[in-house]
Parts: sequence; structure tokens; C-alpha cells
Amino acid sequence: MENIDATQDKRLFLIDAYAMIFRGYYALIRNPRLTSKGLDTSAIFGFTNSLIELIRREKPTHLAVVFDVGEASVRTEDFSAYKANRSETPEAIKNAIPYIHRILEAMHIPILGVPGYEADDVIGTIACKAEKEGYTTFMVTPDKDFAQLVTDKIKIYKPGLKGGDIEILGVEEVKAKYEIEDPKQVIDFLAMMGDAVDNIPGLEGVGEKTAMKFLKEFGSIENLLANTHQLKGKLKEKVEASAERGILSKKLATIICDAPVEFHQEQYDLETPDFEKVKEVFEEIEFRRLYENLYRAFAPAVTGTTVVTEVEITVTEATPQQKVAQAVGQLDLFATYEELDQATSTKSTIEHNDHLYQFVSNPKAQKILVDNLLKQKVVCFDTETTSLNELEAELVGMSFSYKKGLAYYIPLSEDQGEVLQTLEIFRPFFEKEDLVKVAHNLKFDYKILKRYNITVKGAMFDTMIAHYLLNPDGRHGMDYLSEVYLNYKPVSIETIIGKKGKKQGNFRDADLRTQTDYAAEDADVTFQLYELFAPQLKKENLEDLFFNIEMPLMEVLAKMELAGISLDEKWLAQESVDLENDLKQLESKIFELSGEEFNMNSPKQLGEILFEKMQLDPKAKKTKTGQYATSEDVLQKLSSKHEIIKHILEYRTYQKLKSTYVDALPSQIEKTDNRVHTNFSQTTAATGRLASVNPNLQNIPIRTLRGQQIRGAFVSAEGKKIISADYSQIELRLIAEISGEDNMIKAFQDGEDIHASTAAKLFKIPLEEVSKTQRSQAKTVNFGIIYGQGAFALAEQTGLSRTEAKQMIEAYFETYPKLKEYMAEQVNKARQQGYVETLLGRKRHLKDINSNNFVVRGHAERNAVNAPVQGSAADVVKMAMIKIQKELEKEKLQTKMLLQVHDELIFEAPIEELEIAQNIIKMEMENAVETQVPLLVEVGVGNNWLEAH
Repeated sequence: MENIDATQDKRLFLIDAYAMIFRGYYALIRNPRLTSKGLDTSAIFGFTNSLIELIRREKPTHLAVVFDVGEASVRTEDFSAYKANRSETPEAIKNAIPYIHRILEAMHIPILGVPGYEADDVIGTIACKAEKEGYTTFMVTPDKDFAQLVTDKIKIYKPGLKGGDIEILGVEEVKAKYEIEDPKQVIDFLAMMGDAVDNIPGLEGVGEKTAMKFLKEFGSIENLLANTHQLKGKLKEKVEASAERGILSKKLATIICDAPVEFHQEQYDLETPDFEKVKEVFEEIEFRRLYENLYRAFAPAVTGTTVVTEVEITVTEATPQQKVAQAVGQLDLFATYEELDQATSTKSTIEHNDHLYQFVSNPKAQKILVDNLLKQKVVCFDTETTSLNELEAELVGMSFSYKKGLAYYIPLSEDQGEVLQTLEIFRPFFEKEDLVKVAHNLKFDYKILKRYNITVKGAMFDTMIAHYLLNPDGRHGMDYLSEVYLNYKPVSIETIIGKKGKKQGNFRDADLRTQTDYAAEDADVTFQLYELFAPQLKKENLEDLFFNIEMPLMEVLAKMELAGISLDEKWLAQESVDLENDLKQLESKIFELSGEEFNMNSPKQLGEILFEKMQLDPKAKKTKTGQYATSEDVLQKLSSKHEIIKHILEYRTYQKLKSTYVDALPSQIEKTDNRVHTNFSQTTAATGRLASVNPNLQNIPIRTLRGQQIRGAFVSAEGKKIISADYSQIELRLIAEISGEDNMIKAFQDGEDIHASTAAKLFKIPLEEVSKTQRSQAKTVNFGIIYGQGAFALAEQTGLSRTEAKQMIEAYFETYPKLKEYMAEQVNKARQQGYVETLLGRKRHLKDINSNNFVVRGHAERNAVNAPVQGSAADVVKMAMIKIQKELEKEKLQTKMLLQVHDELIFEAPIEELEIAQNIIKMEMENAVETQVPLLVEVGVGNNWLEAH
């Protein structure tokens, strides 16, 4: 790969707009970026991020972005089907274009395009004209068609994917890639093999490998067609029959280099952006960090002074307003990003907002404040600590607010005894039942105070959880919500204690005024968010869910997290040794089957072994980096082709087990109590399920014996046992309940094996005659239907043909007709109201349900069916957790709930409480909500989680 010489002053970068926009959109398709108003900004973000990274990295002297404008009539005149098979452009991309235009205009980057011509032609024409004037042109695109234009002075610049490295293709690289003598032969290559993306027909029967072979032998398509007598058999017939098509394909594949566009170099000079205008667009679409990245991309231009219209101004002399006004060379006036940010911000900040923030350090004054707080109906509070780890953090201060713009800060001593004395003054506030206590991420504050023997009681309101219920797919950080909903930019903690890392300081070291402003502002902002979100919850009918499930659950989770679970380090050490041996054995087996040794951790080498040497899939796809895709889903589909696949998948599973759990868990043990304390997030999964983080204990793979073994390391303390309680087939039972499917409900009520019962109905045979294979196929359909699986996916999983799978799905819906009705009804509901709901009213918004793009729409339709089922299962588990905790406390038991892993709850109970605890757990889980379908729970006991499960 070539390097760019950044000292050259004639470097022109031409960006293929749509290629880069599509690339950005699809890179984020699984996890799209959405604004608080639901606008999908993935395409804008992907494109803009690549553009800024390009400027930062390459510092081009000249730059332009080229768009397609209207129909490419120069080619459709020759061939009406040209590009006709392209699917409809996704709405998110259509919506993105006006924003991208505004960003480019604000950055003073020229936007080019010629009606009737493609972007390729405009880029080709300008590149050729710029070459004559001594420019080196870099065509920024992932599109292979551009290789035909490459010369010593024209190159392809392929940006890296997901942080990967860039690739620059010059003459030698193109020749090597296509095994040709001249880049212009790429046109012949495309003409021979065709291009499905652009609907270029090519020669019949000629693919990539044959095209390369022909180019080596004949050099061009014309020469090939003049010498078809040298070909043999069917290929000769096919090539001759499609000769005319091949010549037309060459015309279609040739990029035009004389489009009606001029190259005026001064138009392409890279100028300093109009930061204020860029910021305006970025704030509208809620881009935060990109603005800082943009500044840093131009940062080398920053100096202490600059000359503006022949008047020298130093940084210190210019006011923020002057700085913005001086458009010429304005960037040079800002010494730091923070200065620029302040000067161009359209959000108000602590400097411009009316507020009264006071610190109250005198015990007498603190008592007066508490009396005042106790008279309020709603008070927001916040804690400041020395660390984000609640188990080791010390309190530094607390802040309170009950009115916009008014807040109080209580600084706390380093002496922990004195802290306890101050907290006693505030105990009546925290324990008052009928006073609503508001906080953002309340669980953190609850746990901190619990460690200081203060239990927050009564009505609570967490603004983070409230926003999560209103907008499950959004972001929920306080600073972000403040900027979006209050148009207010809070003081950043990093401006006080420094950036994350070893050198980061401590909040305690900040002066009292700084502490007061920061902490009081947090309480003030959170109180304002409460005033916004509380009526919204009522309006959206989410109050029940919020006050009766999510807030009580927050307390349950806080107690679970503080309890933690014991780990047997010796067990893990032995498991690590065993896994290492297993990995070596698997590696030997894989090398034996492949016939050679290679690096198991190199996807590139693995791909070459599987798809070039072993030829396991002649249609194997390559990733954008040019290597074969070897992800788990790709390999799963090949598992029936060769036994090596089974071993490779097993190898990967064991390796993940070893690195993620066996070797990593011991480092997560807290020194204070020798237990592991995971954190349960209520605001991560849009479905309503809880997420486990630091460490994630919900992802331990339990389908394999090896994965299950890890559970043996989670042990009970002396004199206690582990209890595991697991819902049986909860999602299937709930889909029967929600859909009202009588046949399924009856099977569950009669206590039948649901998979065998389904198989008996599908294959029209008595229950006792159902074979193991038939039950397994029925099980796949039962679970597949919940996730909206079609015939194609079912065939892959069961080994049935596509036709058989289709027939099975049809038979399934004949067996369970109400289920089919329910699924159609859910999709219609989502189309009409834009969301679906769980049994307890949790909403899942589906903005893509009416999309014109069938892939995007299909995903939303599957969610319309699945979200109410998954979300209802999550709600049931949450209800059970709340009820169990209540009963355990009512009976004054020492039994503690420790973990929630999907449909399973883990407890630690003293031996003498085992019987009563098991009865409470089973009773409350099975009766968490009222249902026709019985909810069944299996309870087990053991010295560790493995034994109990």
C-alpha cells in the first residue's frame, strides 16, 4: 500500500458521495443512530465521520464531494435495464441528503454533480483534467469500477471499515489485484463478468475467475470475441451467443472522462469551516463528539495569533463574539477546542443562566435546609463521590433542588465519622415516605447511601428510567438529555477532574465553589428533567409500569448488586488448564482435517483454508477488506458440509469462555468481601430485559457442557446453599396467552410436552408416536415463529428442504390459527400507532414499520411480533423479583437474591431456610401475573450454581 506525501500542495480528493453514504448507513444497520425525535442519522453520521477523519488524516489541499444528479440517461439510452434491479433507496438515506448538503455548505466544501451523468463520470472527468495540471487525485470510494481510471497521478482511496486501515490503490496495486497489465483492462474485466449491482449483463457463463483467465490470454474483450475458436464446449457457445451483450457491457462499464464539467482549482481549495453553521446542524441532529473531531481535524492551523484584514489580533484580545464574527481564518483565533465550543455554542450554560447555587456547610444551616426540604412534595438529590465503583466510593458531597435554578450543595468531610454525623441531619429527608425523591441513575446514589447506613425510602423517581420508558431506543445520559430537552449544556466533569485514565483527579480536590456549581447544577438539571418527564409518563400511560415495576425493581437490583456472589478461584484455575488442553486437541484435529497448520485466530488464513483449499462454498462471500467472511453465522450454515466446521465453532466457543470468563472473572473479585458484584442495567435493552455488565454474567454460554462448567465456580458461602429457579418455556407460554391460541393454551393446561404436542398436530400422529427428530423439528418451529423465522431460516436449521420448511410453517399456522391472526394483528397495530405493547403496557416504538425498504420493514415486522412476547417475559420476571424480595423481607429471612439471568433467578439461602425460601420463590414466580396459561418454574438447590441448575 502506498503512503500519501502530505507535503505535496496539489492533492485533490474527490469523494463519491452516495457510495460513502450507503457505506455509513449499512455499517450501522444493526444498531442505528437515532435522535430523541426518532430521526435515523446513521447515514449522515457515517458519511460525516469519514469525511472528518479523511481531513484529519490526509490534510488535503483540495477537496470536493460528487453526487449523482437525476437519472444517468447517458447509459439508460443504450440499455434501459441499467441499474434497474437496484432496490428503493432507504428513507434514512433520502432524509440524510439535505443534512449532508447543509454540513458540506457550512464546511465550504464544493458539491458537484451533472444531470444525466453519474458521479463516476464527474469524478473521472475532473481527475483527468486535474492530472493535466499536475495534481494527484485520490478518488475516495469503495467502488471497484474506479480502478479503470488509475494512473500514476490518479489513485483510489478506500477508507477503512470500523476503524480498520485505509487502502490506497495505485497502478501496481490494481495490476496485482486483477492480474492485468494495465488498469484500463478493468473495463474489459467488468464487461466480461458483468456487474449484478449495476445490472451490467456481461458474457454468459463468465465469472470472476474466468474473466481473469481470459484477460491473461486475450488482453481485451474484443480480442477474446475475435478468437472464440480457441474456446471449447458450452463456454464457447455461451460466449459467442452473448458477444453483442459483452460489447454493450464494455460501453456501460466505461467511466466517461469528458462529462460537461470544468476543473477550476480555486473552487476546490480546502477552507476553514463556518463552525457556527456546522454546530447548528450538528445540534439539530444531536451529534456531540463529531463537532470536537471536526475542530481537531483542522487544529494544526491553530496558532496564538492571526492576521485578519491586516489587523493583528491575539487570542486573549478577541471576545467570543468577535471570534465568531471574524470569518477569515477564524479557526486560528481559538487556542483550544473548549474556547471554540464556548464561542459557537447555541446552548445556554451556567455562565448565562439565572441560578442561585449555595453551599451549606454549617450544621445549624443544614438543619434549617432539611426542615425546608421536608415541606416540599418533590425534591431532587444527587451525590458526589470519589469513584464510580459504589463498593469503594466515598461521599464527597450531596446536592438538593426543588425549583428550577435553585440548588444547595452540602460538602462532606474527609473524616468518615463526621460524614456519618452530617448524614444523620439528612436522614429524615431520605426516610420520609410521602416525599418524592428524584435522581438521575438513582440506583447509584441508593447504593452509596446504603453503605453509609441510610436507606432511601418512599416514593422515588429516576429520570434516567423515565426517559428509557418514553424512548427505549434512545440515549439516557443526563448531559445528553439536558442538551436535547432543556437546550442547556451542563459543566463537564472532565473539565474539573481531567480526562479518564490514570492521571484523572478526584472531585474532592476541586475548590468548594467549583464543587458547588457542578453538583448543584446536576440537581437543578435533573429536577427540570423530572418536570418534563413526569407528565409525559402520565400522557403515555406508563405510570403504572414506572411506579409499580421499574422503581421498586431498582431497589431490588441495588440490594442484589451490593450482595454479590462468591467465586471459587481454584475451580476457575483448573477450568483454565482444562480448556487450554481442549483447545490444543481441537487445534490438532482441525489441522489434521485441513491438511496443514495455520493461525486459528486469523480470519484471513481460516477463510483461505475453508474456501480456497477445501472449496466448502463456491459462492463464499468476501468482506470489504477482501478476505472471506468467517463469522459464526457463515460457518453455522456450512456445518453440514464438513466436520471441520463443528470443531472450528467449538474452538471459538472454548476460546471465548477462557478469555471472557475463566481467565477474566478472578480479576473482578472485590477485595472488600471476596465476591463478584455485577451491575444490572434497566435502561440498556429496548425489549425491557435487564442487562448485566462489569462483568456480564448473562452471556455465559450454557448450551455446551463446557459453558455449564463455569457455573460451578459460583458458590455459596459457608452454611448456605445456592437456589436456582428457572421459568420453563416462558416465551412460548406467553405467546399462547397473549394470542389467545386455544389449542396451545389447552396443551399447556393439560401439562403436555408442548414440542411433542405440536409435532403430533403437525405430523397428524398420536402423541406417543412422535419421534425425537419430529419433536426437535417442532421445537425449532415453535421458537422460530416467535422470532418471525421464515422458510429459508427454518430449512437451514432443521436440514429440511425449503419446500418442506414452507409446508411445515403452513401446517403450523393451520394447527394454531389464532397465532397467525395475532401476528398479523400486531403488524397492523404497529403500522397504525407506531408501537406495540407488552402485557403490562411497556411500549416498543417501531419507526421502520412502514418503510419502503423490504429488509428494514421486515425487521420491524418481526419486532412487532417478538417485542410484546420478549417484553412481557421481562415484565413477568421483574414482577416476580419484586414480589419475592417483599416476601423475603416480610418473613425476615436471611435468603438473598443474587442474580437474574434471563428467565432464571439465583439465590443464596442459609440451610435452615431452604424449604421456606424455595416455597416463596416458586409461589411468587408462578403467580407473578394472572394468566390462563400456567407459568411453570423449576427450582434446584446445590453448593454451586451448576449443581443447583
